[in-house]
Amino acid sequence: MAFTTPRSAAGLSVRAYHPGDEAAVLGLVGADRLPGQPPATPGMLAEALAGRSPVDGGWWDELEAPVTEVICDATDQVLGAVSYARRPSDQSGFILWLHCREDEGLAEALISRALHRLGTGTVHAFEFASALTLGLEGLPARHRPATLKALEAAGFTGRDSWRYMRADLPVAGLPRAERCTVEECEDPPGRRLEVRDGAELLAEATIGRPVDGVGVLWWIGVAQAARGRGTGLALLGSALDELAGIGAREVILYVDDDAPPGDTERDRTAANGLYDRAGFTEVDRLHCFTPRFVAA
Repeated sequence: MAFTTPRSAAGLSVRAYHPGDEAAVLGLVGADRLPGQPPATPGMLAEALAGRSPVDGGWWDELEAPVTEVICDATDQVLGAVSYARRPSDQSGFILWLHCREDEGLAEALISRALHRLGTGTVHAFEFASALTLGLEGLPARHRPATLKALEAAGFTGRDSWRYMRADLPVAGLPRAERCTVEECEDPPGRRLEVRDGAELLAEATIGRPVDGVGVLWWIGVAQAARGRGTGLALLGSALDELAGIGAREVILYVDDDAPPGDTERDRTAANGLYDRAGFTEVDRLHCFTPRFVAA
């Protein structure tokens, strides 16, 4: 199947990324930066280009080396970029990241290019967090309306998977957990907090080392027997104190808020209430995508 540039991108051309494009691509990434995300650096871009990520690293390890391409005007000015790869184990394709200053025509052209190069088979989009962000595992639908529309026009179906939230630090007015221990951890890099009653683990939380003043609350969980006692809120207070103490000026978190009706095991009502009560605000909802059809 020959690749045809959509009419909305007539006069433009797509070529492979080269090192001289670094500043332009970082500018594109920066134009889409969300509240609570650190600025993308050359080092972060290098990791993304190489197919590595500190988050979702196991998923990235299953992919072939990513292909990154840019779309340019007649003067070779970079207007957009897309990165994609194939997973050899099942031949699925993945559009990993895409930036084009929310120009719908450019998004359509870049998506069309990636689909053409990935060929037949199932193609997913925005499934994994790249090294360009601090854990954004999906497309922020409200902040990226043109990309969302272009994906849907290409036959993709979105799945509302995550609630992305942030708060400034320090956060006042929260209780603090008693008998809370803190130790370093490496996966993800940061610290693990535990609340125990003797040998019994009552609650745990994992926080990430701050990046440019941004800390992440990766996980907080409370044992069934300890729920309803304020343990979760107190551990949250301790975790946020710990983040502020190691240099974080703001904190972000992600809630896997996609449980189907009736799935009590994955219901996140209590977690959402906890974060709302602590003063977190929702920045966006993160969507992952799979096409409605498989091209022949």
